[in-house]
Amino acid sequence: MPQSYVKRILDARIYDVAVETPLDRARLMSARLNNQVLLKREDLQPVFSFKIRGAYNKLRLLSEEQRQNGVIAASAGNHAQGLALSAQEMGVKATIVMPRTTPAIKVDAVRARGARVVLHGDTYDEASAHAQALVGEKGLTYIHPYDDPDVIAGQGTVALEVLRQHPGQIDAVFVPVGGGGLCAGMAAYIKYVRPETKVFAVEPEDAACLKAALDKKRRVTLPHVGIFADGVAVAQIGKETYRVLKDTVDGVITANTDEMCAAIKDIFEDTRSITEPAGALALAGLKKYVEENGCEGQTLVAVASGANTNFDRLRYISERTEIGEKREAILAVTIAEKAGSYKKFCKDLGKRNITEFNYRFADEHEARIFVGVQVSPDHNDRREMVQELRDKGYQVVDMTDNEAAKLHIRHMVGGHAPLVDNEQVLRFEFPERPGALFNFLAKLAGRWNISMFHYRNHGSAYGRVLVGMQVPKAERREMKQFLDDLGYGYWDETENEAYQFFLG
Repeated sequence: MPQSYVKRILDARIYDVAVETPLDRARLMSARLNNQVLLKREDLQPVFSFKIRGAYNKLRLLSEEQRQNGVIAASAGNHAQGLALSAQEMGVKATIVMPRTTPAIKVDAVRARGARVVLHGDTYDEASAHAQALVGEKGLTYIHPYDDPDVIAGQGTVALEVLRQHPGQIDAVFVPVGGGGLCAGMAAYIKYVRPETKVFAVEPEDAACLKAALDKKRRVTLPHVGIFADGVAVAQIGKETYRVLKDTVDGVITANTDEMCAAIKDIFEDTRSITEPAGALALAGLKKYVEENGCEGQTLVAVASGANTNFDRLRYISERTEIGEKREAILAVTIAEKAGSYKKFCKDLGKRNITEFNYRFADEHEARIFVGVQVSPDHNDRREMVQELRDKGYQVVDMTDNEAAKLHIRHMVGGHAPLVDNEQVLRFEFPERPGALFNFLAKLAGRWNISMFHYRNHGSAYGRVLVGMQVPKAERREMKQFLDDLGYGYWDETENEAYQFFLG
């Protein structure tokens, strides 16, 4: 099967708009990992993403009639910009349907390329459905972002360049996966030309649609998709991309939000460029591969796939980086409520640096503190520190991997509320746009008393909220039905140890 794509990739004349991007040695990362790490710099494309390759290749192969009628796509980001620039270059009218949640910087970028923008719905699926309706209505040609052989072939030119730029041995190539277009094109080419080179797909832990499909041996739809890495936030792998990938990839590696944030910092330190979360995903997978396999002296390639991120997201990324690099541990510690206890705790930590400290008086006997402590990237260092503190008589809960603690509770530590009963704690994600928080509250209004609320804008397409509601036991089933009907992603955090420790 790979050979059927090789000719398509070799015939993909994309360089009227795309550029051949460099394959740069990541000097600092190579030294740190004891392997030669090479970054394929697709963040340097004219639209700061590889997507321009597939979009232009598809457009180039349309009939004259199709070009005259115009094209349409649904996209909140990189595909939209790639198609808009390609259409502008070829004199084709392009319509891009984008969710209303799309940040203004991306909407403006698409319009600047000459495309007509239609804002519709809150999600990609709603935008896509509207785009499909316009196909029949206006006689437009739909340009799929990934599930199309011509688009896949265009993306596959990345692999063609990598193998030409580094004719020596390449042990493994790491490729980010959303719908799978880039990985399918690259894997098909690499496995035909250099079958000894391993190809690993890398997905976010909370959007691993390819891994789910390979596990089940069929395409599945994820019930919920994490949205931090919006460029790869796809619920189901493409039909054609799955057909290719199931026979060509050597494995799937998943990375969490903190690991992606750390990889963004790694790329910045080596290149002084800031990738988007999806753009750093492949490097996060590469680092995990080295850690789990203990390999040294190998040549490893990661695709830095894009750099379209909002500036105001950098604060959140920076906050999570130290944890992602495993250089910070987040702990909940019980100390005595008396003078000198904090000083003693610092002494018992030894020479470790405290990065964060939150505390509020709770009772006369015990104090519960939320503390960040600097540790070495070695997994054992964190475990040893926790055990050392426990050996010295402290009650310690390691919350380094607790999402509610990192997103919300670290900003809320304020003590318990003994007068609040029947409190149910829910964590929500909802589409972020002007008025979104008001609309969210309006839907909750009048149902149950809100006893706790924390909202923080992270500069992304989704808002994140932690809510406490007083719900009598007899009404819990009704509450669950209401939440399911609400249509927002939510998690029940009532039993979360961070909530129980500081606020419950």
